[in-house]
Amino acid sequence: MPRPLRTLAIAALLALSGTAAVVQAKPLRWSSQGDVQSFDPHAYNSALNNQFNAFVYEGLVAYDQAFTIEPALASKWTQVEPTRWRFELRPNVKFHDGTPLTADDVVFSFERALAPSSNFKVLLQGVTGVKKLSPSSVEIQLSAPNPVLLRQITGVRIMSKAWATKHKIEQPQNFAQKEETYAVRNANGTGPFVLKSSQPGVKTELTLNPNWWGKLQGNVSQIVYTPIGSDATRLAALLSGELDFVLDPAPQDVPKLRNTPGVKIIEGAEFRTIFLGLDQASDELSSSNIKGRNPFKDLRVRQALYQAIDIETLKRVTMRGLAQPAGSLVAPQADGWTAEGDRRLPFDLARAKALLTEAGYPEGFSVQLDCPNDRYVNDEEICKALTAMWAKAGVQAKLVSQGSSVYFPKLQRKESNLHLLGWGVATFDALYSLQALVHSPVGADGSWNYGRYANPKLDALIDAAKVEGDVAKRRGQLREALKIVQDDVAVIPLHHQVIPWAARSNVQVVHRANNHIDVRWIRID
Repeated sequence: MPRPLRTLAIAALLALSGTAAVVQAKPLRWSSQGDVQSFDPHAYNSALNNQFNAFVYEGLVAYDQAFTIEPALASKWTQVEPTRWRFELRPNVKFHDGTPLTADDVVFSFERALAPSSNFKVLLQGVTGVKKLSPSSVEIQLSAPNPVLLRQITGVRIMSKAWATKHKIEQPQNFAQKEETYAVRNANGTGPFVLKSSQPGVKTELTLNPNWWGKLQGNVSQIVYTPIGSDATRLAALLSGELDFVLDPAPQDVPKLRNTPGVKIIEGAEFRTIFLGLDQASDELSSSNIKGRNPFKDLRVRQALYQAIDIETLKRVTMRGLAQPAGSLVAPQADGWTAEGDRRLPFDLARAKALLTEAGYPEGFSVQLDCPNDRYVNDEEICKALTAMWAKAGVQAKLVSQGSSVYFPKLQRKESNLHLLGWGVATFDALYSLQALVHSPVGADGSWNYGRYANPKLDALIDAAKVEGDVAKRRGQLREALKIVQDDVAVIPLHHQVIPWAARSNVQVVHRANNHIDVRWIRID
């Protein structure tokens, strides 16, 4: 078929399918340093992974462009009682294999997301069950009121029960053990795009779902993602026109890109905080020369590492200004954040040395620093800078950097003494970070608390905030909890990420605080 006729045929198909009628459908060719780890929607809670699952799978509710809640697979909902929510399913929704969405699929998906191997239990705190009321309605039942339930379940994606049963994937992939299941490289959702192929380390392709119930305001008909680990290679591919969009241009390349014809920078603050986690549970650090005790159990040692960090140099040299120094576990977009609570302890090398001496380590000590090299902006470079700064205080940190496919399962197995981590506040509420990162690990709580920090007073505040319905009182609880985290140096915060995106000048894209590109609003001219 001649190209003009082919273009018209695609446009006609899109118009008939109920998606946006477009003059010319275009593929979106994009890249970042990382790769999709799993298409199992309940296995691995990470931003890039969630990005791809959001192309394919959907929840009962979703965020609109302003991050307010809007209907998705549920057309409406009612809070019947403080602990009971009813959802009416959108009619005539089909999975990519053509089977209809029913209440059975919703019940199955919520139960699956609560399974032991799920990495999404933190989004279902207090959920005691999901009941089918009719083929098109369900009820979520809670042990106590949950003031942020709707925001939490934006991340709980719905699978086909029949498809999962057919392929023996009733349970989520055990990501920590690097289990391989059918759901890792195959998908069957209800979302706007259908997974065509997934080749780890090479390419992931998705095509437009002609039966999607929703409407695209843009004109993307195909998504082609190529993971490119080299900053220089990603940049060259964008400049040559091989790519339309790069999610993570290197900070050092941003000034050049601002002044390069044919490309542009789209910039904004992310709701992600980069921080260091420390093993505070083991009686002895496996990677340290100190035997018989754990230096990180001593507040003075944690504070020493904190105050040995020259955060302004890290911001200026390593991050090229694309960072907001942080003293808080959560970014400013989160309910519970305060400017006072985001003030850092000052950089003070002399004080750091004195604290180590007071703690009984006048000569310092050695420890391994684990770091990803393909996940956060300049992650490995951040860790290199930290090792140099700590060396001046007497702490010899041996850097071990690894790709995400190895690094994060290692953290989930609790095999790291000291690690770099980033956390985005997907619910725009501090509870999400507090519950996942610093609550004592029990059930859904502390699922990303890889340092196994524990504080009963903090746990009590977090548990109270889970169910408190009074907005002002709850905000006070969140702020008090964040203050405990800050005072106890439960983690060492570094900075809130500032995210520049790079695109060809003909690409219109809406910058998102969650660092997701939302194809609903992407247009390629």
